[in-house]
Amino acid sequence: MAGIKGPHFHDLRHTGNTLAASTGAGTREVMARVGHSAARAALVHQHASADRDRLIADALSGLVDRGRKVRDHPEGHAEDAEG
Repeated sequence: MAGIKGPHFHDLRHTGNTLAASTGAGTREVMARVGHSAARAALVHQHASADRDRLIADALSGLVDRGRKVRDHPEGHAEDAEG
């Protein structure tokens, strides 16, 4: 069939750990699950995804917004800026 081989155990292992990484598991957690001693091997399972990228961007925007409110209202009256 056009040179396509069947799935191997390693494919299932890779998929499982990629899914674990997509839930937010960090590099050390993936390393522990897989038994890797080097971060480089575990990073293979941490593919970037559009959904995760959006979450990261939103979190960074929130940090910037909070920083601006504190800067503009240092007396602790940041809530006044929203209303």
